[in-house]
Amino acid sequence: MAEQFVFIDGGVTAAKGFKASGEHLGIRKNRDKRDTALIVSDTLCTAACCYTQNLVQGAPIAVTKAHVADGHARAILCNSGNANTCNANGKEIAEGMCALVTQHTGVPAGDVVVASTGVIGQPMSLDPFEKGMRRLAVALRHNGGHDAAEAIMTTDTVAKEVAVEFTLGGRLCRMGGISKGSGMIHPNMATMLCFITTDAAIAPDCLQTALSGVVKDTFNMLSVDGDTSTNDMVTVLAGGLAGNPEIAACDGPEYGTFKAALYQVCAKLCRIMAKDGEGATKLMTCTVTGAPDKANAKLVAKSVVCSTLLKAAIFGADANWGRVLCAIGYSGAAVDIGKIDVQFQSRAGVVSVCTGGSGVPFSEEDAKLVLSESEIDVAVQLNAGTEQAVAWGCDLTYDYVKINGDYRT
Repeated sequence: MAEQFVFIDGGVTAAKGFKASGEHLGIRKNRDKRDTALIVSDTLCTAACCYTQNLVQGAPIAVTKAHVADGHARAILCNSGNANTCNANGKEIAEGMCALVTQHTGVPAGDVVVASTGVIGQPMSLDPFEKGMRRLAVALRHNGGHDAAEAIMTTDTVAKEVAVEFTLGGRLCRMGGISKGSGMIHPNMATMLCFITTDAAIAPDCLQTALSGVVKDTFNMLSVDGDTSTNDMVTVLAGGLAGNPEIAACDGPEYGTFKAALYQVCAKLCRIMAKDGEGATKLMTCTVTGAPDKANAKLVAKSVVCSTLLKAAIFGADANWGRVLCAIGYSGAAVDIGKIDVQFQSRAGVVSVCTGGSGVPFSEEDAKLVLSESEIDVAVQLNAGTEQAVAWGCDLTYDYVKINGDYRT
């Protein structure tokens, strides 16, 4: 399936009809860092969103839910540096941000997706947006995706953007996305923030069904630190300018291709986010095969990447494979521990550490080399079926505590 998709440059502006910008408006103290992103479509788009399931939610989520209730949107506005969460006037601020988009772009406020990320519980003012929205709107351009990707970063160390090309109905389509997320990532929905655009034509209900399905296999399988953000949101806008016949049914080959393209974008962003976890030095992937069903495969994979002890061992390049078995044992999955095989893999090679639930002799020196690479795969074979799952995480380092010890001050 993956051969149908070609990764290209352009991020969130790779698709036809989308402009983006990113500017410093003054929400963040550091003037060298962009802090507000704007994405605008030339046409009204079908829209779909998924949100955090944390009971504490940022005000922008409530506003966005109301705006996309009709399945359509045309613009996305997102700031970093302040989450606009637990503020008495939070909804008023979020609505005011949308009104300013209308004032400077002509896009109706009801067609604006609004998002915020940063410190929770900090007072927020419309003043920076009132002073800077015109500049943000003037900066919109068809190759502005990277600026937007930079503007939504908080503790991220790299801008996160992906785009692919694929074919629907004989027409070339593009889909691209940007995301931010480095800490407070253990979503029960998605990741911190992700915005995806496509020029494919697809009906709102099909777009929502595709997104909800893909989220379960991508962002729901990503964890950095076990904390679920209050502002998590994934949004997809589909403008339809590629000219393919609209996908109006949630089945068939065209829908399957679209959903597969969406998976490619989301899965790639998951890898980038996991590797850029706060303080992280290594991407850790857990690939589970031979599961009796998908649900058990997911339980095992996510439990492994969430294990604090295993994350610390990966940081130290210590092949402490017992921590893998331990994580599987408390995952809640229905597995036969006596059938499980475990391997550590990387560009440096493969080391088998467990067969049939028991340890096997291996070279500690070889294992050290394998685990010293920047990308590690923990391969778990359950030997109980044909289903599989993948989860993404990272190592746990001293720097994670340093970053979060003074995050607010």
